Amino acid sequence: MTYIRPDVKILLDMLAAQPGPQMHEGDPATARQMMRMMGQLADARRGELARVEDFTIPSPHGHAIPARLYSAVASPAAGPVLVFYHGGGWVIGDLETHDPLCAEIARVLGLTVVSVDYRLAPEHPFPAATEDCLTATHWLAGSPAIVGHPVTGLIPAGDSAGGNLAAVITQQQHGQLAVPIIAQWLIYPGVDMTANAGSMQEFAEGYLLSFEGMRWFTQHYMGATPDFTHAYASPLHVASLAGLPPAMVFTCGLDPLRDQGRAYAAKLVQHGVRTVFREAAGQIHGCMNLRGAIPSTNADLHGCLSDLRLLIDEATTSRSAQLAEAAE
Repeated sequence: MTYIRPDVKILLDMLAAQPGPQMHEGDPATARQMMRMMGQLADARRGELARVEDFTIPSPHGHAIPARLYSAVASPAAGPVLVFYHGGGWVIGDLETHDPLCAEIARVLGLTVVSVDYRLAPEHPFPAATEDCLTATHWLAGSPAIVGHPVTGLIPAGDSAGGNLAAVITQQQHGQLAVPIIAQWLIYPGVDMTANAGSMQEFAEGYLLSFEGMRWFTQHYMGATPDFTHAYASPLHVASLAGLPPAMVFTCGLDPLRDQGRAYAAKLVQHGVRTVFREAAGQIHGCMNLRGAIPSTNADLHGCLSDLRLLIDEATTSRSAQLAEAAE
């Protein structure tokens, strides 16, 4: 029998009782509004922070990339920045839908967090989202004045489609930036667009994200002639993950994407990458944006942040030792 947490079941029963079409049965504009409304009803509140500021990042593709900075400290010292890429199937989601989550990350970790509002499909199909995130991460590595302190390292992080982007950015930019990528955090990531069995079928319907919903997102993002095995589309399929920074991978037990998150964590371990893996039993995809309606998610989030803090501290200590040795 499938285990479902009591607070998850209450939310799923409520959603099942609502009339009207599902998100993937409408158009992208309606789906974006539905996600914003869901957040207003079911997410936690942002809470207080020393600094929350919107700004834009210059892009070589002829547009400015919106971003939002979060800091729990008014005048932070030099340190790493967590770069957050929001979820939403590359079609929906924005700075507002992930505002409470990014604020909590900044508050608990005591780090500067920058949330990136990349271009969405189908108006801007593959690989526009990846291009924007690569651009934003490269720019942040240069310690721009808006950050308010020298950037000593970066932590790519994201949920769902944002987990895909975080994995891709880590693969593509590790060792290529002005500062090191010291860790990565993949939250129920979509890392294999070829997946159509296992958890994709076991939880195909009735657990918020559905199999048909994933097809809808993927079709809008990838277009009419998709290459699902492209490194930007399915980072699980790259030949090797050896040498990548430490990873925190979080999956949910009732998620269609569960198996690909498990597979990515296993491949990281197989290739010698320091990896912490967490799976939340009885939990659904998208839970990090539903902490108001699913209070048990707060323990999942804080558990992830505790493990991520461990990885960050390990990387910082190792980096300091390397610099000290080089200076001798």
